[in-house]
Amino acid sequence: PKDKPFDWIRGNQLGGKSLLWHRQSYRWSEHDFTANARDGQGTDWPIRYKDVEKWYDYVETHAGISGSVENNPALPDSKFLPPFEMNAVEKEMKKRIESKWDTRKLFIGRTAHLSVPGPQHIAQGRVQCQARNECQKGCSFGAYFSTQSSTLPAALATNNLKIATNSIVHSVIYDPKTNRAKGVRVIDAETMETREYFAKVIFLCASTLGTTQIMLNSKSETFPNGIANSSGVLGHYLMDHLYTAGATGRVEGFEEEYYSGRRPTGLAMPPFRNVTEKNSKFLRGYMLTGGAQRTPWDAFAQQDGFGADFKKSIRNAGSWYFHLGGSGEMLPRYENQVSLHPTLKDKWGMPQLYIECSYGENDIKIFHDIADTCAEILEAIGVKEVTKEIRALKKGEWAPGLSIHEMGTARMGKDPKTSILNGWNQTHDIPNLFVTDGASMASCASQNPSLTYMALTARAADYAVTQLKQGKI
Repeated sequence: PKDKPFDWIRGNQLGGKSLLWHRQSYRWSEHDFTANARDGQGTDWPIRYKDVEKWYDYVETHAGISGSVENNPALPDSKFLPPFEMNAVEKEMKKRIESKWDTRKLFIGRTAHLSVPGPQHIAQGRVQCQARNECQKGCSFGAYFSTQSSTLPAALATNNLKIATNSIVHSVIYDPKTNRAKGVRVIDAETMETREYFAKVIFLCASTLGTTQIMLNSKSETFPNGIANSSGVLGHYLMDHLYTAGATGRVEGFEEEYYSGRRPTGLAMPPFRNVTEKNSKFLRGYMLTGGAQRTPWDAFAQQDGFGADFKKSIRNAGSWYFHLGGSGEMLPRYENQVSLHPTLKDKWGMPQLYIECSYGENDIKIFHDIADTCAEILEAIGVKEVTKEIRALKKGEWAPGLSIHEMGTARMGKDPKTSILNGWNQTHDIPNLFVTDGASMASCASQNPSLTYMALTARAADYAVTQLKQGKI
């Protein structure tokens, strides 16, 4: 609806959103997995950090995550490749911030780029990141982790994988006699013909809203409102991260300093609001990201100028600027929901999703605190001409969805009456149906979620194999 816009960024290509993600990779902490239980917002997670810890190890070793060991409980350390380096101004800003606040640590962002590839990455055919920052064009080096560069080749090597491209999954086929998911109905994206595929176990990992659309569209006499939806919460508790609030300012000096290459990551500051620094104005909190750079030559395209002197000035880098911005945690709220549109259909004849999502009162308070805090930090460490902004609260600037971290809508929980999945990403209602993407999340924390999706998927797959061998599913 016009009063509640949501921008759904889809990834309908072989490799999915792993080709589009920005590769920032952070573990969730015990604090994140206990958040709902602690303040009563949302349903309690049926798992804790210790349940996922070894699976973080597993996927990090395979993917390759560069970063620094910091021993910060709010952002647990990963299995790291060597970190990328901060530039001179960032090192100075880190020193100034940490000298003023014991609770605010700044370090290099953790990213799924091969800073120094290990033997397992070379065996995958991947090589070192070239620090070109042209990742949006795809990476022919395989230096950033993606399905195309890493997991698909590994799966193909087993000779147990078959890929059906141009396949739009319409719905899950359900057998009421056995209470099992039998397979999926598929529409060919090019020919519009329908096909059916059958399997003993079904995993849905089509992205948060893609998976939810499939489940809502999978109707039967047993599940008239969507498969595995006896609780009625399928489609509800949609979340996205709170982006665009922050502050920027000019850093005096450092005219002789510059940097080489275009590093594929910025800086990170772990959550401190309501972690190490309590705040009574709102629940949850945020992490900060940022970085320092000099005004590049292409910025002159936006400035007035002409002649020899102007061309000469372009050869000299401009002033240094330092930016901090937030990634805030949106609370899970029942009214933020998706459903099937009663009349509109997509090009394949499937009902389109009708999305209703807005920022709540708590979310708006977090936005303002991020902007105020970033400005406070910059001014305290001597940054000049500090300006702050919150684009998300300007009409038409940044609707939910544009953070591209949508989560929820088929959440985990302990109680089958209020959740879709148990602690193994297995639907409460149907034992051989699993959901392992962002739809499964019961809260959204403040850090990037993809690493957690990968860990949960590996964990669920291992569990499903064990259950299958034991004849339980």
